[in-house]
Amino acid sequence: MDNFSLRQLRYFTALAQHGHFGRAAEACAISQPALSVQIRELEAAVGQVLFERGARQVRLTRFGEEFAGRVRDILRSVDELSEMARVARTGLSGSLRLGVIPTIAPYLLPGVIGRLTEAYPDLDLHVRESITPRLLEELTDGRLDAAIVALPVSEPSLTEVPLFDESLLLVRPEAERDTPVPRPETLQEMRLLLLEEGHCFRDQALSFCHLAQAREREGLDGSSLSTLVQMVGAGLGVTLIPEMAVPVETRSANVSLARFDDPQPGRTVGMVWRKSSPLSEDLMALSEVVSAAA
Repeated sequence: MDNFSLRQLRYFTALAQHGHFGRAAEACAISQPALSVQIRELEAAVGQVLFERGARQVRLTRFGEEFAGRVRDILRSVDELSEMARVARTGLSGSLRLGVIPTIAPYLLPGVIGRLTEAYPDLDLHVRESITPRLLEELTDGRLDAAIVALPVSEPSLTEVPLFDESLLLVRPEAERDTPVPRPETLQEMRLLLLEEGHCFRDQALSFCHLAQAREREGLDGSSLSTLVQMVGAGLGVTLIPEMAVPVETRSANVSLARFDDPQPGRTVGMVWRKSSPLSEDLMALSEVVSAAA
């Protein structure tokens, strides 16, 4: 096997991620012919074909899939070495890639970003909002430095730090304000509006309501908490939302709020990062700033 460069490995990773030479070239800020040349040279150095070329899409070969796993480890280690050197020189500064799930980001970030800017004036914060599985994948691959999610995530390679706990509240139509608060097990008999598949908050709601899985309800899943609350206001059912979302989502909706009897449903919000990250000590300090702001 001849030598190949880190740059070629990054081009390989981009092509594996995008599955298209044009999009991968754009992501790498090079021309498509130049990317094609670099990939062919990498395959020649490896002595194996890494991609199946199709008319509209490229995909990894079986060997390419195995190769990709090793490449991710190599690039993550290289990035961590760079981070270690940067932190040793300047402390927590420069670019920080933070992932946040959609049921937290709109409600937590406005109060947190100002505190982080004050505490770390040289920090260039890049926020990525997505669902938990995607954030954990990007965190593991080194595309994110940390993420704020609902705990636990139970990933052995990640450090989990709780930030705060919050209750989940029942959102009902305004006309039901004075009716008794239903027990959790009776919610399954009601029209319970949920977030789409992939949101961890959906799973938390199902667990609290003792539902192993949601019954099929055509058109009654929402893409955001805002959508769910507006659907409740229109009389389509009931839903659960985290307490931090109440001031934002219920201010213009014709709905009422109710707390369940103890033990109330809730969730723990926390920050996670790779145990191998050279930023670990700084991220621990940063998590304390986030916790105080929250």
